[in-house]
Amino acid sequence: METTNNKPRSVVLNNGVEMPILGFGVFQIPDAEECERSVFDALQAGYRLIDTAAAYLNEEAVGKAIKRSGVPREELFITTKLWIQDAGYENAKKAFDMSLKKLGLDYLDLYLIHQPFGDVYGSWRAMEELYEEKKIRAIGVSNFQPDRLMDLIVHNKVVPVVNQIETHPFHQQVETQKFLKENKVQIESWGPFAEGKNNLFANELLKATGDKYGKSTAQVVLRWMIQRDVVVIPKSVKKERIIENFDVFDFELSSEDMAVIGTLDQKVSAFIDHRDPATVKWLGENKIHD
Repeated sequence: METTNNKPRSVVLNNGVEMPILGFGVFQIPDAEECERSVFDALQAGYRLIDTAAAYLNEEAVGKAIKRSGVPREELFITTKLWIQDAGYENAKKAFDMSLKKLGLDYLDLYLIHQPFGDVYGSWRAMEELYEEKKIRAIGVSNFQPDRLMDLIVHNKVVPVVNQIETHPFHQQVETQKFLKENKVQIESWGPFAEGKNNLFANELLKATGDKYGKSTAQVVLRWMIQRDVVVIPKSVKKERIIENFDVFDFELSSEDMAVIGTLDQKVSAFIDHRDPATVKWLGENKIHD
């Protein structure tokens, strides 16, 4: 695979659609002005994949940045997500229209079910129809455990193109990635830096690896993901960091370095247990609109 030509790579999804392997995420940027500025800076830096969600409450800001950037629509890959509160056939159709309106777009590149709870099957039927109507180029899921994903695949027509899950050096998702690959579902990482947990940015092993290549710890983490064929969407509100995070296509980690980073895997979430009933209850009751 071409990885060291300074150009961003793409992955080909199971329906033939190309998706950039490196994008920009906007989770936890609720301030509209800051979000718009950050997305604009990311687009100026060369990012073409932008990942938002109805639950982030910043789709309008993302839409404004897209419009202001002047980047042709066909060059962009825009993802948003359906929240639990809007699960179900009719609700999902309405929520999709609302997201599209807020983003100021005619179509979406990728629409994801944000959490594996509520009326997932009603939502998926609605999304399959929107996909057939070409209002969405690809449909997928987020935070689905392998058993939940297999259940969805077996009982529906369209196989999800993506499963966006927590993936970072301390929770590497090796077995899950293998399962996803076998079922032609692309793994996408959220939380690639584990939000700095476990002191990631000061990790001696990652820092030493970065020193070897003249790169930052963040760049090493992103490069490690890319070489594992993981789509990754780092977030930052600092322009210099946004640019730095995109500058990862001019070096390649050795197989030894890849293996050493593999030793950091703790195989547990640094954030949330989707199988804990208390988590399911909390997420289900977390409303994003009246």
